[in-house]
Amino acid sequence: MMRTHYCGSLTEAQLDQTVTLCGWVHRRRDHGGVIFLDMRDREGLVQVVIDPDTPEAFATADRARSEYVLKIKGYVRKRYAGTENANMVSGQIEVLAKEIETLAVSETPPFPLNDEFSNVSEENRLKYRFLDMRRPEMQERMVFRSKVTSLIRNYMDRNGFLDVETPILTRATPEGARDYLVPSRTQPGSFFALPQSPQLFKQLLMVAGFDRYYQIAKCFRDEDLRADRQPEFTQIDVETSFMSDEDIMQMMEGLTVELFDTMLNVKFDKFPRMTYADAMRDYASDKPDLRIPLKLVDVADLMQDVEFKVFAGPAKDPKGRIAALRVPGAGELSRGQIDEYTKFVGIYGAKGLAYIKVNDLSQGVVGLQSPIVKFIEPIVLQLLERVGAENGDIVFFGADKAKVVNDAMGALRVKIGHDLKLATCEWAPMWVVDFPMFEETDDGKWTSVHHPFTLPKGSVEDMKTNPGQALSVAYDMVLNGTEIGGGSLRIYTLEMQKAVFEALGISDEEAEDKFSFLLDALKYGAPPHGGLAFGLDRLVMLMTGANSIREVIAFPKTKTAECPLTQAPAPVDANQLRDLGIRLREKPKAEATQN
Repeated sequence: MMRTHYCGSLTEAQLDQTVTLCGWVHRRRDHGGVIFLDMRDREGLVQVVIDPDTPEAFATADRARSEYVLKIKGYVRKRYAGTENANMVSGQIEVLAKEIETLAVSETPPFPLNDEFSNVSEENRLKYRFLDMRRPEMQERMVFRSKVTSLIRNYMDRNGFLDVETPILTRATPEGARDYLVPSRTQPGSFFALPQSPQLFKQLLMVAGFDRYYQIAKCFRDEDLRADRQPEFTQIDVETSFMSDEDIMQMMEGLTVELFDTMLNVKFDKFPRMTYADAMRDYASDKPDLRIPLKLVDVADLMQDVEFKVFAGPAKDPKGRIAALRVPGAGELSRGQIDEYTKFVGIYGAKGLAYIKVNDLSQGVVGLQSPIVKFIEPIVLQLLERVGAENGDIVFFGADKAKVVNDAMGALRVKIGHDLKLATCEWAPMWVVDFPMFEETDDGKWTSVHHPFTLPKGSVEDMKTNPGQALSVAYDMVLNGTEIGGGSLRIYTLEMQKAVFEALGISDEEAEDKFSFLLDALKYGAPPHGGLAFGLDRLVMLMTGANSIREVIAFPKTKTAECPLTQAPAPVDANQLRDLGIRLREKPKAEATQN
């Protein structure tokens, strides 16, 4: 063993001991003939003192620079009074060096790795990710993530779950995003797909009798570019047999409670259940942030006969919605602030943001301040009564197609809540349940809200006669307005699976071609089963307070699904393409010129 202790693990427990450390020079300071080195490893920092009484060690320390790798043998002593550092685990002690060996020198890093780190572009950080991850903040996150996965494994093992690996090379399945395809050399013209999730394989494991499965699984989705999505991500994948949806939710609550208690000393006492319909009605979101106490109120029925087209149109549109958001005590918002909120909802497609300031209800309409009051005067007081408005409040309105209103007003509710510091707690876990089984596409067809293997409520006959009204036995765990996990009970009878495929417009021939292995399995005694998957990256991001999942992934891709470190994706050798039977299409000259 080259070392006896980690730098960041030394405390007063090692006083008067001789220790050997290995690590990187985080900072070097020369104070009047005495050299101080802050040495760093994955556990943290320790201060090392080198004085001229050890000339060889002193000379080596004098040559050392940031990011040199050193091996130091020294004596642990208490720091002098007034020089302690309460922000460091090792802040009460220091190491008086006796021997120093330079294990590796370092060029000057392209950006500082100490407290001076700031304004470094993400592109540069990812290009030199091996340096970026030396920073204490990044090392703490990676260590935290490792501890989270270890705790999850221990919990699942204790509860009788088996860790089973499922294939990475599989075939394409319809799960909501494009697949990453892998050409087959041995089967020219055919392709594997990288899994968007282990969904079908874990269902087959249930049919095989492995009634409690889990896996910390890599998944891949070739999605359109989004700020906080990754083409490859990690999920905590779970599947069980002979358990109800309530049983599964309670099992996953137990994991979440233990995780937050152990890692953050946060106590969760309850996970309220809320139906999808209630969540959309009250919060305009299927992942509501319950820290914010504000709720939306539907008022379209009051607007049916107003002459103001902004309200009258959506009020009479079956696919429209008019929602009011009362913000208590926010009547002092300036016109400039309201204009900023108007710009904000415009991001979500809203054409404007109507509002009413409630100055003095006792004066009736005269006590209201708003450019829209004159258009809705006959019903305005009834409107304010419905939303519970009081003096000093402001009420915002969204009126448009339901999706636009939900997107815009749901986001506005959260933004205003945080801007005005209305949050009532730090953490708010919950379950959203009873999702619709299907949603209608623009061309009038049905598509699965979750996936086509989700168990619907009701009978096969209900599915065949009225699929648009079907609810699913699905459940999403939501934390602080972020979905951290989602799952459902699965279809386990051939008759119901065929009925769902039929509702989705999947013919018998297509079903047999794509899912014959699943349909065959359902013929041989499939148990009732269900499961859930947590997004590990998103969960760790929330727990560490990171701004992006890229901050908790060792080697992430950029927003454009590229890796600056390895410069992937990259062209491949022509011989490899020939072996795979692939010929690249030449770009038209005009297109090539533009690029």
